[in-house]
Amino acid sequence: MIALSLAEIADVVGGQTHDIPDPSAQVTGPVVRDSREVVPGSLFVAFAGERVDGHDFAAAVVEAGAAAVLASRPVGVPAIVVPDVQAALGALARHVVRKLGTTLVALTGSAGKTSTKDLVAQVLRRKAPTVFTPGSLNNEIGLPLTALSATEETRFLVLEMGARGIGHIRYLTELTPPKIGLVLNVGTAHIGEFGGREQIAQAKGELVEALPSAEEGGAAILNADDPLVRAMASRTKARVILFGESGEADVRAENVTLTDAGQPAFRLHTPSGASDVTMRLYGEHHVSNALAAAAVAHELGMSASEIATALSEAGSLSRWRMEVTERPDGVTVVNDAYNANPESMRAALRALAAMGKGRRTWAVLGKMAELGDEALAEHDAVGRLAVRLNVGKLVAVGGREASWLQLGAYNEGSWGEESVHVSDAQAAIDLLRSQLRPGDVVLVKASRSVGLESVAQALLDSGNEGEVAAR
Repeated sequence: MIALSLAEIADVVGGQTHDIPDPSAQVTGPVVRDSREVVPGSLFVAFAGERVDGHDFAAAVVEAGAAAVLASRPVGVPAIVVPDVQAALGALARHVVRKLGTTLVALTGSAGKTSTKDLVAQVLRRKAPTVFTPGSLNNEIGLPLTALSATEETRFLVLEMGARGIGHIRYLTELTPPKIGLVLNVGTAHIGEFGGREQIAQAKGELVEALPSAEEGGAAILNADDPLVRAMASRTKARVILFGESGEADVRAENVTLTDAGQPAFRLHTPSGASDVTMRLYGEHHVSNALAAAAVAHELGMSASEIATALSEAGSLSRWRMEVTERPDGVTVVNDAYNANPESMRAALRALAAMGKGRRTWAVLGKMAELGDEALAEHDAVGRLAVRLNVGKLVAVGGREASWLQLGAYNEGSWGEESVHVSDAQAAIDLLRSQLRPGDVVLVKASRSVGLESVAQALLDSGNEGEVAAR
């Protein structure tokens, strides 16, 4: 964070100083909520959670070098006390962002937010210092913490914005007002919470409503291939840039193919030129993500050749998102277990099919959460798709939703041992350890709550120990 005195911070957040001998002392380190991340000069934000109360760590963080604690009550060490810690954190982020004048890029969408954010950041940081959301810290706490990590050297600030209801993104844009807003798609993720795709579109479109006008430099970057996103053009004062595979898109892809390894290649077209891209990431769905990143980069002055080079060299920065590892025995493990929704499930299965040409493929899948009334139909559809793509074996892991996956596969024509339903992750591990053979490709994917990353890790550990018997 930029250096601020404790007195200035207290004024910004409307707090009272307690046990601070020198209000002119400065916060020169990061703003953190985890006591393990404290370094000299930090500001520690004390949240009172259901299981852990950050106030209990106040003395320890000050002893470790924290300049003060942002707290909701006096804690016996230097503290700025406020009525609402979360609101104060947001107010501090708003102040710092406005003071820096950094170009702020915000993005949202039902699927692909984190992967696209990582691509945007990797492309932009080739041009200038860039700060971006780590992982998926895209809510009312993670977003301001990311914004506060920017410094005087930061040229671009890339923030992922998540939402679980109407008004959430509007609130985030008030904390960190964007100049460029990117909307990826409107899908079925969290549809059970929102109540329908139209409500999701209403919530995601709050981002483009918050942008400055075209005359003030505002730019809304919208997916031309998604009708609900494209319709958001009428909700913004900003200049609209379209990306996608549509011929009407300003930034588009042509001649899209997949390499033998399942990595997308295409011809990138921008208003200022064209260039070829071959990505290191896996799956055709990354083409749309790459075009979104390219549209942002082009808006910020990068050439088609610069963007293409950056996209071709970009990797995965966030764990458990199409994370591909090959074991010594040739088994390829695709860990995409961070989260799942119908759109990302379909994309992952298609990537598995492309990667597994000439090899035996496994789809180890679990529940897709928060689908509401759509849950049965969507799980059934994913099970059916696995069969249509000729996935060698579907392993459905867990309870009711997993049984729907397996039933969909069965009804599509998966007979015998082509699909199986197991009770939990350990049962899946036991099955795979007994039946995997060298050269197989295994996709592991489910909603985060299922915890299937343990299956992927167990397979990698088994490969290193040579435990899997060749058959």
